[in-house]
Amino acid sequence: MQDNPTLTESEVGKTVINEDGDEVGLVMEVENGTAHVDPDPGLTDTIMSKIGWSDKDSETYRLESSRVETITDDHIRVNM
Repeated sequence: MQDNPTLTESEVGKTVINEDGDEVGLVMEVENGTAHVDPDPGLTDTIMSKIGWSDKDSETYRLESSRVETITDDHIRVNM
């Protein structure tokens, strides 16, 4: 586990995976070190997040940095 991982705007568009490597969502937005994750992103949501657009109307869930195990170039691994 990384010590005190910092969630930044660069995490937008990354896949969120659990301990088993299963995809559990997509980072849609990061505000003040908290990621907002869409647990069921469609193709449109995925493309929008990768180009930096977010849909404020979509239902997202907060991901606190305390749940983050590792952050890579492609994904964020969380403990559930």
